[in-house]
Amino acid sequence: MKKGIRYSIILLLFFIQALFLYSIFRENSRSYLVPITLLSLTILLLYTYMKVQLHEEHQEYESLKVALWVPIGAICSYYINQILQLGPVLAAAIVGTAASFLPNLRPRSVYLQKLPVAIYCGAFVGMSSPKIATGPGFIFAASMFTAIFLIVSKSIMQGVGGKLGTLAFLGVTITYFLIYFFNGA
Repeated sequence: MKKGIRYSIILLLFFIQALFLYSIFRENSRSYLVPITLLSLTILLLYTYMKVQLHEEHQEYESLKVALWVPIGAICSYYINQILQLGPVLAAAIVGTAASFLPNLRPRSVYLQKLPVAIYCGAFVGMSSPKIATGPGFIFAASMFTAIFLIVSKSIMQGVGGKLGTLAFLGVTITYFLIYFFNGA
């Protein structure tokens, strides 16, 4: 069961990234270098997922109490990005920096040590474009999916840069897909 969850997450991740590469290909199909580059990236991506030791042998889950901070980071970042109009990069930077000081409140607290990762993961969701994220409801839904991915992916992609942004990308993509599927938007 746990092994199945791990492989499901990896396959979902590969599928979403391959779709993203395909959409880039569709938009830039005039150049012959684009399909060669994208095909090479897809093969390298698949090889990396299958061969490189990115995952621990045993499956661990992140605590629900920690993952619930993902929506808080997302809403804060969304507010700074969209309402205060400071832009997505500055919004994520402000939220991430503020979250990094939380462990200083109680340095011996294991719980507080884990919160910056969850909040920063949510900050990536709040960076979404207003063309995609149509309001706080979208951000909340996307951050809840991202929180689920954070819970189940604790022992996947250990030490790999970009994991939190990738999880946020998955949450936003799935939310957008569900809205598109049910509303036909």
